[in-house]
Amino acid sequence: MAAAAKRPALPAILLANDLLDGDVVFAATSGEALDWTRDPALALVADDDAGATRLEAFAAAEFGAQRVVDAYLVDVATDTGRPVPRHYRERMKTLGPSNRPDLGKQAGDGIEPAGQGT
Repeated sequence: MAAAAKRPALPAILLANDLLDGDVVFAATSGEALDWTRDPALALVADDDAGATRLEAFAAAEFGAQRVVDAYLVDVATDTGRPVPRHYRERMKTLGPSNRPDLGKQAGDGIEPAGQGT
């Protein structure tokens, strides 16, 4: 029997890669339904187990429909009013290509810079 995947600490957001263009996308609300956005500030934040379960079910359905790959929950800080991933790898994914700061999400608003000690 396979072990269940460990869920990250809450609050968390769901990120994935769009299957057609490879861009990082974030689960967000579109009315009552969930949809994808490329804007990390619009990511739906799961503050409880029910919210995290909803995001995981959305990820499974979207993977099955072959719209995204590599979908997973990421723990975030919400001190600034915007979700900011706590880990470096996910922060980089929210910014865009690291070799060209004039391109990608970091060229626009991107995410808030990480605070000291996070």
